[in-house]
Amino acid sequence: MITNFNEVKKRIQDYPVQKIAVASGTDSETLRAVAMARDESIAESVLVGDEKVIRENAEKENIDLQSIEIIHVEEPVKAGLKAVELVSSGKAGIFMKGYIHSDDFLRCVLDRDVGLRSENLLNHVFILDAQHLNRLLFITDGAMNISPSLEEKARIIANTIALAQVFEIERPKVAIVSAVEVVTPKIVSTLEAAALSKMSDRNQFHGGIVDGPLALDNAINPEAARYKKIGGEVAGQADILLMPEIVAANSLAKSFAHITGGTTAGLIFGAKAPVVLPSRSDSKESKLMGIACAVYVAGVNSVKRVKIGKVHF
Repeated sequence: MITNFNEVKKRIQDYPVQKIAVASGTDSETLRAVAMARDESIAESVLVGDEKVIRENAEKENIDLQSIEIIHVEEPVKAGLKAVELVSSGKAGIFMKGYIHSDDFLRCVLDRDVGLRSENLLNHVFILDAQHLNRLLFITDGAMNISPSLEEKARIIANTIALAQVFEIERPKVAIVSAVEVVTPKIVSTLEAAALSKMSDRNQFHGGIVDGPLALDNAINPEAARYKKIGGEVAGQADILLMPEIVAANSLAKSFAHITGGTTAGLIFGAKAPVVLPSRSDSKESKLMGIACAVYVAGVNSVKRVKIGKVHF
């Protein structure tokens, strides 16, 4: 089981070097991240964006862009479409968000002509290097599915179980997070959690175990689970947190980065190629770890086909 980002970086040392196409890769933190990826032999990059802005920011921040290709496209959405076309045509292996709004970036991912849409539901996953827990923690969905239905939540769970298994978590534990750990009719997320948990009892998810509702503390902290007398395999030991909707998931992941100083990686799973979707304000370390995790997923996929998660209805 991979427990931290340093282990991810070690695993990819023997993997083929991937090429990343960066949509509107103009900001200094993205430029630093792709330069670090080059220097550490993690990935090569092609920056699609306003070349004048790219070079001005690189010069101002003393960032060496040697061997990094630049394709000049001024307007961010057009840059995103050009970058995703490089991936869908096989000229690059990974699509990454630069200084472009997430909704515009996602439209590029889903573009019918040059995008990376598949028959699967796509979902965003924040991967947290939760060193105090001694494991990676997967939070979904904080950037793509706004207010998923019960069926969509089931598909998101299945997808994220499959992603966690790529990171060698053999039987991922999924906590359906709500404000409380009891089923309460006035809180819809607890009713959906109960349904999803029963689906898990009936083996409708492949490869993982799902339980909820669980509050955040007793989902990840064994002491909190014991104090509240909550049993089961998931309580206090969750690998995956399914949040009720996008605001909760996004806020939780960003609080980890901006309050505790933790490092996150943002990926979209279920597309035809790995997609790195960080926040524009993420640090160069978080963006680099997003690149490293995408390279790892691509490397595993090159050896054995990564299976998209399935749920039985």
